[in-house]
This record gives sequence, C-alpha cells and structure tokens, in this order.
Amino acid sequence: MVFKKKLPKPRSNAIPPSSEISHLAPESSSVTPLPTLSLSSATTQTQLTHFLKTHLNPSFTPQELLNFLKNRLHHHSKFTHFDLHVFRYAATIDSFRHDHSTFEWMVRTLAISDRFDGLRSVLEFMVSNPCPCSDGIFSCSRTEPIFRFAINSYCRVGRFDEALIAFDYMSKMIDGLPSVAVYNILIHGFVKYREHERALGVYNRMIKDKVKPDVYTFNILINSYCQNSQFGLALGLFKEMRIKGCVPNVVSFNTLIKGFFREKKFEEGIGMAYEMIDLGCEFTTVTLEILIGGLCRAGRVMEGCNLLIDFSRKGVVPIGFDYFGLIESLSKEGNVGKAVEVVDELWKKGNAPGLVACTYLIEGLRRYGKIEEAALWMEKMLKKGMIPDSVTYNCLLEDMCDVGNAVEANKLKILASTKGLNPDGMTYNILISGYSKEDRKLEGQVLVDEMLDAGYIPDIATYNRLMDGLSNGKKSSSSKMDGVRGKIS
Repeated sequence: MVFKKKLPKPRSNAIPPSSEISHLAPESSSVTPLPTLSLSSATTQTQLTHFLKTHLNPSFTPQELLNFLKNRLHHHSKFTHFDLHVFRYAATIDSFRHDHSTFEWMVRTLAISDRFDGLRSVLEFMVSNPCPCSDGIFSCSRTEPIFRFAINSYCRVGRFDEALIAFDYMSKMIDGLPSVAVYNILIHGFVKYREHERALGVYNRMIKDKVKPDVYTFNILINSYCQNSQFGLALGLFKEMRIKGCVPNVVSFNTLIKGFFREKKFEEGIGMAYEMIDLGCEFTTVTLEILIGGLCRAGRVMEGCNLLIDFSRKGVVPIGFDYFGLIESLSKEGNVGKAVEVVDELWKKGNAPGLVACTYLIEGLRRYGKIEEAALWMEKMLKKGMIPDSVTYNCLLEDMCDVGNAVEANKLKILASTKGLNPDGMTYNILISGYSKEDRKLEGQVLVDEMLDAGYIPDIATYNRLMDGLSNGKKSSSSKMDGVRGKIS
C-alpha cells in the first residue's frame, strides 16, 4: 500500500497576526477567553465581546462555531466583516480545532466577498492545520472542493499566480491526483483572460500528470484556438479529441461551425451540422443561430431559408428557436412568399414563430399589397394568443378598409378584443372611416356608440362630425374623418 505523505499536525500561529489578536487572558479557569481585537474603537471591542459571550458557548465545537458564523455573525449589520477575526481567534484556543465545515464556510465567504488576502491566509492555515478527517491514512474528502472553490474565485478575477499556488497546496493535501474539473477551471480562467499559452501549459501539465481531459477541456481549448485565429489547430485538437475517445458534444460542434463561418467556409460549417445529425447530436437554438444568422449576415438568405426548411423536415429544429432574423431578411428582399413558406413549414412542425417574426411577416405582406393574406396571418396569430403591437394591428385594419373590407376588419377587431387587445381611438376611427366609404351607416353607428361608451369621443362636435361622415357616405368620409382623427387619436 502506498501511504500519503503526512502533513504537519501542530497548529500554526501564522494565521492570527499579532496586530489583530493580542495575548488572551482567561477570565476564569472554566471559561474560554474571548478575543481582544485591534478594532477601530473600544466601544466596538466591548460590543463584539458581549455579542460573542451571548451567542457562542465558551467550549464551542466546530459545528457550533459554524452555526454562529452562518446564522449570527454573517447577518449582523455591524459585525459581519469580523468573521475572519473570529475564525482566527478560534484557532488560538488549545481545545479547539477547525474542521472542513468551518474551513469551507470561511473560504467561500472570503472568496465571494473578494477578500483574497484573507483567503490566502486561510488556505495556508489549512495546509499546516489539516481537517481532523485527515488524521488517518486518507485525507479529508472535502479538501479538493474547498480548494476548487478558491481556485475558481482567483481565476474569476485574474489572480492566476495565487490560483496556481492554491492548486499546488491542494495537490499536496489530497489523495491521488486532482480531478479534471480543477484543471478545467484553470484552463478556462486563462482562456477568459486571453492567456492562451498559459492555458496550453496547464493542459500539458494535465497530460503529464496522466489526468484524462474531458469534453469540457477540449471545448475550452478549441474555443481558445478559434479566438486566437488558429482555426487549423482547433480542427487538429478536435481530431485529437476523437482519437482519444472523447465524444464531442453540441458545444464542440457549435464552436467549430462558428469558426468555419468566421473563415467564410460556409459549406464546411454546414457539413459539420449534418455530421451532428448523423451522430445523433441534437441541435440547440445556438446551433441554428450560428448557422442561419451567419448565412443571413453573409447575404446568403435563400441558402439559410432552404437549410432551415430541410432541418425542419428532418425534425431537428429545437423548440424555441426564433427565426425572426430570417423572416426580416426575406421580407426586406421582397421574398415574402418564401417567408410565408418558412413560417408555415415550421409552425406545422410545432415551431411557432415569435411575435417579432410574425410582425415582420405581416409588414412584408402589407408592403407588397397582400392584404388578405396578411389578415389571415393576423387572425392565426390572435387565435394562438399572440398579441401584435397596436401600430401593426391598426395599419392592417386601415389597409383592409382601403380595399373595401371593413366588415372583415371589424371581425378582426372583435377577435382581438377577446384576446386582450382592446381597440383604441385610432382603431375606431379607421373602422368608422371604412364603413363610411362603403356606405354602411348602421354598422358605423354601432362603432360610434361603442366609442362614446369607451370615452373616446371628447365632445359633441366630434360626435356630430362622425355621424355626419356616416350620413354623407363616400362624398365626405375622407375629409370629415381626417378632421376627427386628430381629436381622438
């Protein structure tokens, strides 16, 4: 059996600096002395001493200290920042020994609050004063998670020298080798701060230590190569990944597809998407945003359109993918027929368009005079509970009225009302104007009464103009209704 090299057991006094904790004089032989800290005022010292006496038993255990730190001190508005002082005070008591629970709480608290100097002192104290769980043959199982949290926090703020020191401390304390997750944290930290060579250094150390990289390791490094315009090396690492028996996931493919598109190698990127399908690797919305969005931005809108339709027919489009960018591009190019085909195809497969996509579709149909088709899509939207913005809605009603379809426009208004889109003054004005043009006095009068009940008619003069417009029909509807519109919009 290979035995772990034992670390020194005697408690070190390195953690409680003399400037913070002075020599403690016991009040009696049966009571553990309380800390005398270098606080800003004597009043604060007295208050903290009283607080400790009140809430912490004299002969406290690690669990009791943990409860005090978590439930008493941590939530105290005045004393919360003295947690490290109390932790250090406890370390000076002969009858007390910190365990993994108090170490973990202190490390996490210091890391979260960015008190990195204190964090380093606690980690050093852990090395010279290990958890009591380590008194036997094996080390404490919580040692690596505690250090992993600290290393992640150092990497988060770019303090890599301290992260590597913590890594070395941890490596000496644990049984066996560090887990791949800890190496990944370091590699990701270096990549995040654009220190590619140092990330590769950690990867090489990982291989030398005979720690098997996982899919996350490879994904991080592939992304780093792509960020550094070394796409060939990214592809090489992707091949190495598969040779080593590591199965790529959707992030691996997404990163490479994005790299292909950045290099203007669209066919290769699309080919990799089909390889994903063959391998049974499911698309995410990000996959399609890279593919379809990338093609649209490159001016290959029709190619993106046909690709999305093909993916839909293969059943690989993830629910929730919003293809409004494609619909917008098709509408701007005047290819609303293709836009309708895309929306219809995906909607049938359960991928309903988002509100923005529907709005672009309706606007495109209106722009090219396909008012009846736009009305049908608006009706479909409303029946699915999708509420359009009032501008698009009112513009469509006006278009319908302009082509002599005021009755259908009013039906759309009734449907919208049942779905929570109530008519405003402009809606009523448009419809009444439409009825007036079609000499439908009775239907228009019903709407005028509705307007009156809803408070959209400010005065009797406005009411009279509306009624006169309906009575005179086509002869005066345009001029009179325009005069009313400004008062009720």
